Amino acid sequence: MAKVVTMGEIMLRLSTPGNEKFIQADEFDVNYGGGEANVAVSLANYGHDVEFVTAIPANPIGDCAVAALRKYNVGTKHISRSGDRLGIYFLETGSAMRASNVVYDRANSAIACATADKFDFDAIFEGAEWFHFTGITPAVSDLAAQVTEAACKAAKAHGVTVSVDLNFRKKLWSSEKAQKVMTNLMQYVDVCIGNEEDAEKVLGFKPGKTDVTSGELELAGYVDIFNQMVDKFGFKYVISSLRESYSASNNGWSACIMDGKTREFYHSKKYSISPIVDRVGGGDSFAAGLVCGLLDGKDMKGALEYAVAASALKHTIPGDFNLVTRADVENLAGGDGSGRVQR
Repeated sequence: MAKVVTMGEIMLRLSTPGNEKFIQADEFDVNYGGGEANVAVSLANYGHDVEFVTAIPANPIGDCAVAALRKYNVGTKHISRSGDRLGIYFLETGSAMRASNVVYDRANSAIACATADKFDFDAIFEGAEWFHFTGITPAVSDLAAQVTEAACKAAKAHGVTVSVDLNFRKKLWSSEKAQKVMTNLMQYVDVCIGNEEDAEKVLGFKPGKTDVTSGELELAGYVDIFNQMVDKFGFKYVISSLRESYSASNNGWSACIMDGKTREFYHSKKYSISPIVDRVGGGDSFAAGLVCGLLDGKDMKGALEYAVAASALKHTIPGDFNLVTRADVENLAGGDGSGRVQR
């Protein structure tokens, strides 16, 4: 199995029980997660040698975050135990027509205050085959953006394939700031993942007339935008997950991919996910499935189908982490979505 490195922020997640609103909650369910940490856990579950790079404070809550990663066989030896606090996010899970809501409490978190000299990137990328990051980490702070670029430079110097999930977060930065920072980082990226909003807000592209709230997709628009992205940045692959949001509890889920060299375009099978248990981490499980598929030597169609199946399954699991096995993913990708008891 391959050595994979991911880097970003892991946070304490405090979510209301069931579908309660914040004002109703007398207690919170505790989980740990974050974009790149979620990807790391998925890839470790699939058997890859994964190292997660971040900064976590040296206190009992930081210890819990590290333990959450180690529980799922994610490597933690390159984590900098520094900074004063772990970022927190509060989650209110929506239902039917009521959307979910996230409140961040992550200002001045450990990773937001970390500097590049906290990490030995030469040691981190020694023997690595793949590096994954998201647009969330450079959005956290200017320092985090500098650390992200330092990691990308080191990855390329070591001949490591680099993937990014654009992951625009309007509560963290403006589209203008995102485009300035992320456009610069694209020079290091081989595989670019994002959805229609990410493409527009982070890189300035808009695919056709797609409206995620309408439940309709215009695939021809994605062919156009993918071609533009390959022309501008030279990506090996461009990928978008395609969420058709009928309600907070019922989504259509598929994806599309383009080979940057041949310009071949492929749209996956579509899953109808209802009821959704927890969609947080759905995009991360998709990215992990894609990385796993490509590292396994699957062609782009096979890798995409693996990614879509993996992320569809994540929507059925509470918490940030996708805890399914390779067999679970392969069964669904192969057509078994019955949900029957496995005896």
